[in-house]
Amino acid sequence: MFAPAPARRLFRNVRCRDGRTRDLAVLEGRFVDPGELGDDAEIIELGGLLALPALVEGHIHLDKSFVGDVWRPHHPADSLPERLAIEKRLLAEALPVRARADALLAQAHRLGTVAMRSHVDINASLGLDHFHAVMAACEPWRGRVDVELVAFPQAGILASPGTADLMDAAIREGANVVGGLDPSAFDGDADAHLDVVFGTAERHGVGIDIHLHEPGPQGIEQLRRIASRAAGTSMQGKVVVSHAYALGDVDHNVARRTADVLAEAGVAIMTNAPGARAFPPVRLLREAGVRVFAGNDNIRDAWWPYGDADMLGRAMMIGYRSGFFTDDDLAIALAMATTDAAAVLGLERYGMEPGDDATFVIVDADNASAAVAAPPRERRLVQRGEIVAAPASRLQTTLSFFDTSGHRP
Repeated sequence: MFAPAPARRLFRNVRCRDGRTRDLAVLEGRFVDPGELGDDAEIIELGGLLALPALVEGHIHLDKSFVGDVWRPHHPADSLPERLAIEKRLLAEALPVRARADALLAQAHRLGTVAMRSHVDINASLGLDHFHAVMAACEPWRGRVDVELVAFPQAGILASPGTADLMDAAIREGANVVGGLDPSAFDGDADAHLDVVFGTAERHGVGIDIHLHEPGPQGIEQLRRIASRAAGTSMQGKVVVSHAYALGDVDHNVARRTADVLAEAGVAIMTNAPGARAFPPVRLLREAGVRVFAGNDNIRDAWWPYGDADMLGRAMMIGYRSGFFTDDDLAIALAMATTDAAAVLGLERYGMEPGDDATFVIVDADNASAAVAAPPRERRLVQRGEIVAAPASRLQTTLSFFDTSGHRP
């Protein structure tokens, strides 16, 4: 853990998202008006470096990643069952879940992420093993990276007998959200699948986050079914659909009508702008009143080899694939990885206004648009007013043993 923040601290000449500079005053870990500090505050000169809201990871799989382990080449698969079989074999050969999850948490934190929602596989063969391992990995990070856990039925619910009871048990043991997966395509009975998902969530008073990969009209039908269940119930405003590829498959009018239904039911959409797939039209959804936020999804695992846990880089990817060119557009991409994701996760005291936790990311960029368009790799995290020490990289440590010619000095 990091040391407590000084009682009074003034960060001077901080460049804001719009490119203007101002001072940020911190009192006991929270932003305050500069006039509240008095004359004895510690001064930190930032010299025009840019301050961004701390990053929030809206969708990740801490139990699947090979970060922290050796490189494992990708194995192609022709079907979801084949992919799951490959994943099972590779994970059996990998380092323990807890070690890999810890490595991924460290990498995300180093790049400025302070909160995340992680889906964790729960099924009849795994039981709660992955869930318990991820919980153990997250505990030492509490207060640095706060993690919301989703009980995720990667092998289906009906297709994996006993999973419904295990999901219920996971919520009782600390999971924050009930997951779901392709109600028709995977489990073959959308209503029965959603009965379990919504029933478990309502029984425990928690949220829902459903993976939905079903394409075209079939996926649109699922979105409407999910929205219908959420509308006018205790789940309104507490349901997320992750991926929702179908919204990118259909024409503008169908997508717009579906967006109106989602907005009325308070259903949010998560996207990572996957490289080889249509994905939801971000601007259209936002204009309809749907909250759209971002996540990295899988990071260097059996599903694909890409990813580095950088949510600023993910904002760039979303902007690039969405055709976001103006500063207003780039601000949308940044919001998806910061304020909008924070709202979905229900983070309190998040932001950069008086009363919020003094938590932000420092980068060298002209403004927020420039930071999204070309994310700086060098950055420092300030958490509740304390500058978090940047760990030395393996490259820096190795090169310190050699002179510039590559020989030991």
